[in-house]
Amino acid sequence: MAKRSQLARYAKKAKLVKKYAAKRAALKLVGDSVGLQKLPRNSSPVRLKNRCSITGRSRGYMRTFGLSRIQFRELAREGKIPGIKKASW
Repeated sequence: MAKRSQLARYAKKAKLVKKYAAKRAALKLVGDSVGLQKLPRNSSPVRLKNRCSITGRSRGYMRTFGLSRIQFRELAREGKIPGIKKASW
């Protein structure tokens, strides 16, 4: 489980990205680099790091499922992810 401070920071960045998305898109369309520089640094979507929706783990993230590899494996083993089953040979 990630530290609460890390999860709070991630939530704050995600909120800023959502807030300034339309304004950022409009400035990019016009090509106003000065206007983009005046926006908050954390409002850039590039600064967001993908995190597991359950544990908040940032490494081993599976984009398709929004989970870390560890949580994916546990949920797949329990049969809680539809269409996924353990391969055995």
